[in-house]
Amino acid sequence: MPAGRTGPRLRVGVISAGRVGAVLGAALQRAGHHVVAVSAVSDASLRRAESLLPGVAVLPPDEVANQADLVLLAVPDDAIAGLVRGLVATGSLRSGQILAHTSGAHGASVLAPAEEIGVLPLALHPAMTFTGRPEDVERLSNACMAVTASADEAGWHVAEALALELGMEPVRVPEESRGLYHAALAHGANHLITLVNECAELLRRAGVEVADRVMAPILSASLDNALRLGDRAITGPVMRGDAGTVRAHLAALRAADPEVVPGYRELARRTATRAEQTGILRADGAEAVREALDEELP
Repeated sequence: MPAGRTGPRLRVGVISAGRVGAVLGAALQRAGHHVVAVSAVSDASLRRAESLLPGVAVLPPDEVANQADLVLLAVPDDAIAGLVRGLVATGSLRSGQILAHTSGAHGASVLAPAEEIGVLPLALHPAMTFTGRPEDVERLSNACMAVTASADEAGWHVAEALALELGMEPVRVPEESRGLYHAALAHGANHLITLVNECAELLRRAGVEVADRVMAPILSASLDNALRLGDRAITGPVMRGDAGTVRAHLAALRAADPEVVPGYRELARRTATRAEQTGILRADGAEAVREALDEELP
């Protein structure tokens, strides 16, 4: 057992071996716990279980839960409530167990049927994107874990201890704030991928063959600056009030890919507003940019 372990060794059951479940199972095992069983149905899940949890028994969800001290539900958000009701109805859960889900959108209340029979409910959401590959286990040590528990302070301490054992930084998110927390991360992380890939496609249409090489330094610097400086990291024509350049951008984008234009317009409007509120952009400059964004393209 690793020297950093201070709590008891838990028997862990993982439902199911998706990208998140398999990785967290492997991380818990590395932290000194024992993954006793995992559920996996698809070929991809079975391969992940074999790769990340070799030798662990693959069983139906009810049998996985029955064998574990800590039951980890790594299923889609909309499937959690029904799965919990099913596990309770079949007697697969018992008082004294820990039941945790990995959804960012839900708090601990979705596990209420299990809490009613004496199970400790936890919401453990790793603020990280997952591929389901071994390198994800290493990335966890640089990530935060959003933890939510019931009103009992002991639950919060258990959630935080599990996060720390994985090398993660626990961050408390109140039950009523989980929806906003998850929306914020999805808005940033998921939409960033769409934005970056649209940028790459536009660069290739502009004749740039090494789009990734051109993008990487400037996008990495922009992210770093935004995290350190907030809105004061804004650069570019909107920040300068260069309405003529904004018009030229819109024309070029319409010629290359008209579907990109609405997204550019909305983000530029939001950028102008934030730059004006921060004092970076004067009111007349912001108005000039907004006028350019509102104009009909020829």
